[in-house]
Amino acid sequence: MTSSFESNTYPARLSDAERERVLDVLREGAAQGRLSHETFVHRMELAFAARRTEELDALTADLVDKGRWSRRLYSAVGKVSAFSVRLRRAWQAEKLPPLLLPEPGPHPLRIGRDPANGLRLSHDTVSRLHAELSHQGAVWILRDLGSTNGTTVNGRRVTGSIVVGDGDMVGFGSVSYRLTAR
Repeated sequence: MTSSFESNTYPARLSDAERERVLDVLREGAAQGRLSHETFVHRMELAFAARRTEELDALTADLVDKGRWSRRLYSAVGKVSAFSVRLRRAWQAEKLPPLLLPEPGPHPLRIGRDPANGLRLSHDTVSRLHAELSHQGAVWILRDLGSTNGTTVNGRRVTGSIVVGDGDMVGFGSVSYRLTAR
């Protein structure tokens, strides 16, 4: 005589290895920009809730490489995107007014709206004490001094200090320059 428990067929529990395989594919898809953050999180939740292998397979069906042609296509799109970013930055850098790096000295060059600064920028988006540029060893260091509208280097906001050099695009609020050593 069989019990009702034995007569019912229950699907086998998915292994942790199966779930981890799917999570690895999802992570890689997010890292490659093929999944938005929201889609990644949603699919991850579905992977943890899945009860069958088919459910897991459906979560990664659009992310699994179909062969060398898809790899080549993704590579080509990545290269074109990277080229357009480099071209835009080069174009912007050439249009910016130059900011000559000062002769190295014992004191940093203060930048801001205050008349006591070594470099006075009278623009509404520049703080009174916005940033400072100092020469340490063989490198130039740009440090944001807690400005309201921020300091940027090559389009990225500076939250502390950063090494800068000839050709870098620096921004103080809405005012931008291209650093030059000559």
